[in-house]
Amino acid sequence: MRSDKRSDHGYLVNPARCLNPTLEERFYMELKIGQKAPDFNALDQNGSPIALADFAGRKLALYFYPKDSTPGCTAQACNLRDNYDTLRDAGYEVVGVSTDSQKRHQNFIAKNDLPFRLIADEDRQVHDSYGTWQLKKFMGKEYMGTVRTTFLIDENGVLTDIISKVKTKDHSAQILG
Repeated sequence: MRSDKRSDHGYLVNPARCLNPTLEERFYMELKIGQKAPDFNALDQNGSPIALADFAGRKLALYFYPKDSTPGCTAQACNLRDNYDTLRDAGYEVVGVSTDSQKRHQNFIAKNDLPFRLIADEDRQVHDSYGTWQLKKFMGKEYMGTVRTTFLIDENGVLTDIISKVKTKDHSAQILG
C-alpha cells in the first residue's frame, strides 16, 4: 500500500518517489519521445498566465534550469538569447522554467537582455509534471533540485526530443540538432 501524503505545496506525493522510486513509479515519472507533453498552467516573470496550450501550432523548447544568475544557467540563457532569431526561424518558441520568483526572473531577464519568457515555478508543479525535480548529489551531499533538461515539443504538443545532457554554452545547437 502506498503511503501518499500532502506535500508542503498541497498536492499528493509518495515520499519514496523522490528518494527511492519503485520501477513502476520510475516508469510513470519518465517522459518519452512521441508521447503528449504534460499540460501546464503557470505564471511567467510578469505574473501573466502561460500554458502549454498557448503554443498550439508552434514548436516549443521548454528548458528547465536550476537557478537564475548562476554561471551555468546564465551561459545557457545567453546562448539561447544569442541564437534566438535562428531558433525562431526554425519555428521554435523558447520558454525557461526554474523555481525562482517572478522578481528574480525579472532581474535575470533585464540583466541579460533575454527575449523569451521564464516560468516562475515556485510550487514546482511544472517541474513535477516533467520529472525535473529530483534527488541530486554534489560534493557528497544529497539534496532535491532541478535537473537541467530541455523538452522539445512539436506543434501538436508531442515530445520530439528530451535533451538531458545539456551543453550550456552550445545549447541552441543541441536544439537545432
